[in-house]
Amino acid sequence: MAYFETRDLTVGYDGKPLIHDINLCIEKGTITTLIGPNGAGKSTILKTITRHLAKIYGTVFLDGNLISVQTSRKLAKKLAVVLTDRVRPELMTCAEVVSMGRYPYTNLVGKLTPEDRAIVTDALRRVGAEDLAQRDFLTLSDGQRQRILLARAICQEPEVLVLDEPTAYLDIRYKMELLDILRQMAREKGITVILSLHEIDFALKLSDNLICVKGDTIYAFGSPEEILRHHSIEDLYNMETGSYNRLFGSVELKKPVGKPRVFVIAGNGFGAKVYRRLQRAQIPFATGILFENDIDAQIAWELSDQVVTAPAFEPMTQEQVDAAAKILVQCERVIHSGTPTGSLNQANESLLRIARENGIPIFREEDTAWNR
Repeated sequence: MAYFETRDLTVGYDGKPLIHDINLCIEKGTITTLIGPNGAGKSTILKTITRHLAKIYGTVFLDGNLISVQTSRKLAKKLAVVLTDRVRPELMTCAEVVSMGRYPYTNLVGKLTPEDRAIVTDALRRVGAEDLAQRDFLTLSDGQRQRILLARAICQEPEVLVLDEPTAYLDIRYKMELLDILRQMAREKGITVILSLHEIDFALKLSDNLICVKGDTIYAFGSPEEILRHHSIEDLYNMETGSYNRLFGSVELKKPVGKPRVFVIAGNGFGAKVYRRLQRAQIPFATGILFENDIDAQIAWELSDQVVTAPAFEPMTQEQVDAAAKILVQCERVIHSGTPTGSLNQANESLLRIARENGIPIFREEDTAWNR
């Protein structure tokens, strides 16, 4: 039996089903991330499995036991939660807020032991918030509050940690630090982490499993590799513009539309920044000749409809030169991205010669006038 499991779970509000037939098996010490469009029901699922919201149907098990029959105090020793709901403790320092995570372990009057206080201090250290200990919680920024609430959850020393959009309001440094903390908790302490994220790239790189939420059921559940093998991010999010780059785990904005005005001679990653500048200016472009395994090719396929490629590790051919030249001579200008010429890509020198013979202006990547 999985460590955390749902069987035929249906969630919703006021007795009205939103998502049904949620059957999940999550192993101990793994990270499982919910992804999907806004309003799909990710938060509803998390609130239901943590008993913050009544289930409509089905069961939830933690370590083989029904969570529905466990006392709040007993459950708090096993499961900690960080939700997006605003917490407004009045007249409390951050250290006092964090220490609330120890209350499941304290006596009836809630007095902290020296061991409890040491755990509070360590939790603040782990989220990089030692300097906030004596600050009034209500004076903090949203990002600082998020770190304090994570520290409170860490203080509970849970076996399962559930977080709803924990990276919201955090700048890039603290996003990465927080996710690294979660990874350490899973790998080193065997804590089972279940969270929702909007950042697809982080979700794919962090998670052992993804739960894709779409419509009234679970769209897909499995490892990131399995999900991407059988499903598309574009379909999950109903993306009508832009695309998702599977190789880099990143989203590309809408490609320029229309007949290519610029031909980019690129390769070995030199063309990427040129493509980005053209994409920002919404100038349609063509590019080549690129080896199929080149980083430039991976980006170009997302941003251009006309990309001339060659098989990897083989010299470029006259046929490829002819295909590229046919497009090049229809363009207003050529941009040489600065990629070096070697024994396998000599054909790109032929493209430069063809541009000169046809009176097409050639710009270097560092020139400032080529994207006007």
